[in-house]
Amino acid sequence: MTNHEPSPDDVAHGATPGNLPERTLVAVFDSPVAGFLVRYAADAHFTTVVVDPAQGKPMPADLDDTTDVVVTDHHRPELGEVLRDALATKARWIGVMGKASVDSPHVPALRALGVPEDEIARVHRPIGLNIGSRLPAEIAIATLAGLLADRNGKPGGFAF
Repeated sequence: MTNHEPSPDDVAHGATPGNLPERTLVAVFDSPVAGFLVRYAADAHFTTVVVDPAQGKPMPADLDDTTDVVVTDHHRPELGEVLRDALATKARWIGVMGKASVDSPHVPALRALGVPEDEIARVHRPIGLNIGSRLPAEIAIATLAGLLADRNGKPGGFAF
């Protein structure tokens, strides 16, 4: 038996490359989009975590540079606190879902908590690929595809 990476054809038929990097996806707020996001991310070999302070699931303090944090609901009153807590970690990437044409409430929420502007600027919005997503499953696909493009240094169609 040889120890080699599978060919693209092998991968297309279900083989998994052996050198996948460690990666974690934290979905913030237990929402329909979060449900699809963690399902698809697990299929893509991410370790997944759902954070929802209202359910007693706080932001882990030990997130590292293999972690992407996606806030799936920007209307929650805990938005500022969970983002502040995520920014206090070493998470690789932090983003908030929402339409590009609508002002995000995360900026004033973080300012009200005294978070410095350079830290607020670490929060991405909008997120995901611009594919015209309208359903929770489509939003999750676009979001995960955007994270993969970013991780792989590819542009991925982010123009809005």
